[in-house]
Amino acid sequence: MAEKMATREAYGLALAELGEKHLFYVCDADLSKATRTEHFAKKYPERFFNIGISEGDMMSTAAGMSTCGSPVFASTFAMFAAGRAYDAVRNSIAYPHRNVKICATHAGILINEDGASHQCVEDIALMRVIPEMVVIVPTDAKLTKAAVEEALLYDGPVYIRLGGKYAEELVYDTDISFKIGKGMIVREGTDATIMAVGRMLYQSLLAADMLKAEGISARVVDMSCIKPMDEELVVRCAKETGVIVTAEDHSVIGGLGGAVAEVVSEAHPTVLRRVGVKDKFGMSGSFDEMVKIYGLDAETIFSAVKDAIKAK
Repeated sequence: MAEKMATREAYGLALAELGEKHLFYVCDADLSKATRTEHFAKKYPERFFNIGISEGDMMSTAAGMSTCGSPVFASTFAMFAAGRAYDAVRNSIAYPHRNVKICATHAGILINEDGASHQCVEDIALMRVIPEMVVIVPTDAKLTKAAVEEALLYDGPVYIRLGGKYAEELVYDTDISFKIGKGMIVREGTDATIMAVGRMLYQSLLAADMLKAEGISARVVDMSCIKPMDEELVVRCAKETGVIVTAEDHSVIGGLGGAVAEVVSEAHPTVLRRVGVKDKFGMSGSFDEMVKIYGLDAETIFSAVKDAIKAK
């Protein structure tokens, strides 16, 4: 694999690059060094606005700015974007269908040592239940760049979920296309399907290698666009492999696992296992400690696939 890069860093660099050919504005809630929007701010200071530590106001301001005809990106930590500012996101951005892209960094458990107050495991669930909100969880730096550009060209509200200071391994070594509403098969397999988002896709590929060593062929699917979900692909995988395991650094309630369960329960009942945060808050701890405590690793995915195949 190529050198790692944090998705938040890729986001900031993408904004600076895209600013050369597209007119848009960026708002931040006094966290531009952490969200990496500082790359855009340094290059286009007249198009960058630090709203201060006032996340709800930032969302409403971004909504108002977007009515002038240009898209607006609004960034802060996921806990504040999806949690503290929820009312403004729902009523000022989504309800009137404003052209605002909410790009939230520091999402999930595997972000830093700040603890439960800053480790958001609910944001996918909160955002995907809002009508007309697109929800994207990029896998790595390459896909982040493509997703940011796709979101920019999309007319309407988008939530993009990004990581923290710990860099994600690059799954894609070259530039890749991204389409809203589409998943991507990154490895074929016939015995089971692993669907993952964010840094868990890399762990899923490692798990697939482990399964291959035991004679199990696992398909690996990148479901970076959680809403609208590629239901056709989900049903196809359910029919062709008969087993689906989801993997995410988010609560298994309402996240990718919940979304996939909703699809297969109605369209093609399938043996399903969900790897993710099991109805718990986060805690302070090192990256390696958190991976083990919450089971966000290849070994847990490997075990989940074997258990699902056994139950098939």
